[in-house]
Amino acid sequence: MIQLTRHMRILVAIEPADFRKGIDGLAAVCRSHLSEDPFTGTVFVFRNRRATAIKILVYDLC
Repeated sequence: MIQLTRHMRILVAIEPADFRKGIDGLAAVCRSHLSEDPFTGTVFVFRNRRATAIKILVYDLC
């Protein structure tokens, strides 16, 4: 379970992501396309092409 606080940033990708990439591939998308560091505690939300699934990427700083 992810506990959200009011200080957390949530970024939602508007273009579909290729879920075959896995977690490392999604982290690379965060760095290259979103220009964000995935290890800062920001919550990244991705969806697949058919919009039937989502993946959430967040690094727990605790």
